[in-house]
Amino acid sequence: MPEGDLVYLLVDGENIDRTLGQILEAKPKPEQRPRWERVRGFAERTFGRPARALFFLNAWRGLPGTFIQALRIAGYVPIPLSGAPDQKVVDIAMIRTLEALAARKGDVAIVSHDADFREALAGLAGGGRRLGVLAFREYLGGDYVEVPGLEVFDLEDDANAFDGAPLPRVRVIPIDQFDPNRYL
Repeated sequence: MPEGDLVYLLVDGENIDRTLGQILEAKPKPEQRPRWERVRGFAERTFGRPARALFFLNAWRGLPGTFIQALRIAGYVPIPLSGAPDQKVVDIAMIRTLEALAARKGDVAIVSHDADFREALAGLAGGGRRLGVLAFREYLGGDYVEVPGLEVFDLEDDANAFDGAPLPRVRVIPIDQFDPNRYL
């Protein structure tokens, strides 16, 4: 399949887990984490092309074997990283990947709230390429509004990445979307 027929989906696993922990006010349990196959499926439907899904994780404690296997089953390429304690290895790897994508065709979507990726993502704007970010909107770095043509999608509302009851998020709700039954 030609590279222009892909959407490159880059997941900042560490950032999503940390943000979900803030929302839940506790370390997320496995059943509270995103259903990653839904996120990949959402990206494929939204961008109208197959995803090359890359999942970046900090493996300073070693390989989480069961999680690696689950990612593979969900259609992801796990990228476990290590480095010096002061290095943000996931950020470094994702920025390098975004920079490398400048030489390739295809759409790009990231799953993160981290504003550190804004500049590298903005460097991919134009030329008919679609760019997206999947996140909890209320936690997304404000700098992303400066990226030309960037589409923002909500992990819970748009990608339907979670099972069970709605997450206990506090966010601004457009009145046209307000459903009082969600709170009763």
